[in-house]
Amino acid sequence: MLRFPRLAFALLLAPLAPAAAETGRPNILLFLVDDLGWQDVSVPFHTEKTPFNARYHTPHLERLAARGLKFTQAYASAPVCTPTRTSLMTGQSPARTGITYWTLHKDRDQSAKHASVRAPKWNVNALQKDDVTLARLLQSAGYRTIHAGKAHLGARGTSGADPRNLGFDVNIAGHAAGGPGSFYGEHDFSAKHRGGGAVWDVPGLEAYHGSETFLTEALAREAALALDDAVEDEQPFFLHFAPYAVHAPIMANARYLERYAGLDEREAAYATMIETVDAALGALIARVEHHGLTDETIVIFTSDNGGLSAHARGGERHTHNAPLRSGKGSAYEGGVRVPQVLVWPGVTRSGTATAVPVVTHDLFPTVLAMANVATPEEYAPSVEGLDLGPLLRGDADALGERALFWHMPHFWGVHGPGIHPYSAIRKGEWKLLYFHAGTRFELYDLDADLGETRDVAGSRPEVVRALAAELGAWCEAARASMSIDTETGRAIELPHRVGR
Repeated sequence: MLRFPRLAFALLLAPLAPAAAETGRPNILLFLVDDLGWQDVSVPFHTEKTPFNARYHTPHLERLAARGLKFTQAYASAPVCTPTRTSLMTGQSPARTGITYWTLHKDRDQSAKHASVRAPKWNVNALQKDDVTLARLLQSAGYRTIHAGKAHLGARGTSGADPRNLGFDVNIAGHAAGGPGSFYGEHDFSAKHRGGGAVWDVPGLEAYHGSETFLTEALAREAALALDDAVEDEQPFFLHFAPYAVHAPIMANARYLERYAGLDEREAAYATMIETVDAALGALIARVEHHGLTDETIVIFTSDNGGLSAHARGGERHTHNAPLRSGKGSAYEGGVRVPQVLVWPGVTRSGTATAVPVVTHDLFPTVLAMANVATPEEYAPSVEGLDLGPLLRGDADALGERALFWHMPHFWGVHGPGIHPYSAIRKGEWKLLYFHAGTRFELYDLDADLGETRDVAGSRPEVVRALAAELGAWCEAARASMSIDTETGRAIELPHRVGR
């Protein structure tokens, strides 16, 4: 139930007893932004500050990075949202869960039509009430589990549409859709102002309807109240704060527009959405501080895929994540490399950075280990993410030269560089892309060519063979479903079998 009027009163409360100190379990604030690109913040994740970093204003993220560890090579599990979000909740790659694309309606494939391949059978309904999830395991261990914002974890008309069926005690505005009807309270957060269907209407925020409240701000207020309740009840909390921002529709928060007066109108609006997200981060950290829980609260900030660039933005398309190539939906770095900062009080060192590649589904075992919660013995073999604890404690070699994998046998529908059905492997400096249409490879040396401008597959066949073998073995182990050739009706070859 919404309790907007309580917020001002809550701010006057004296700090309550630290829940984590009594339970031996830290609080966890996991801040998962939607469509936030690697370059969409003022914190530089490149080797130097860029013009994009200078454009945006995210002082709260800057302060968070100054307190903890910055990941300069963090990756989303997929270049679109639902696969990454469900991988976070399961610890498994999208290939293994079978949730390889975004979902909406029950039993409906949302894939766009491609000229020569089509999507294979996949888990179109995503997570359901009987699935093992990070939230459910934390809930079973005594955590107050709170979801606020975008869920997009299960299809409409199925149990997974409601986060409370997936292990969350509290659900604030989460449902099946991946985008909001509107970011404006004046629009009731509904798509009706633009003739859109009710499926996009954000539920449960009726107290803000007709007000001048931006959606991200409403979510932050409600999340703060839910956090207050957990502390009052002396429960450690897991707050999964997932603002619908900065997903389309791109809508300006007038509160911040003046700062971006010199930008293209659409880009100025986008910048205000980013600043609003940062303000929400600051507000929630302030609530933690208010309760005297700073030293007992882990904060994780990341994004579900690369930044939008193929459409809906101002300026030249496919350039908004430069020096990374392309953006959301793409196999290239702009589609999957994301900002990530983690603060674990007493463990991570202030103002540090790591270039060790990590991926979203690493957060599943990492958070469980932080919380001293065991992965069920029967489930553990299916977890592909790695516990980042040793890396967080300063051992840069703890993960070794591991390989990261991606698999998205779907066409996103928007045309642009790398926006095709694909599988991929990143190992060391090398990144091998296997595009399903035409079963072709591209190979890039990311150390020398971060922008993926020079395909060296033709000149380094031995690297292609080695990585294709590893990628193919992973596809088999994960039971990855390959795209279907529309002409033959058969699945395309696994990467290690191409040309045999």
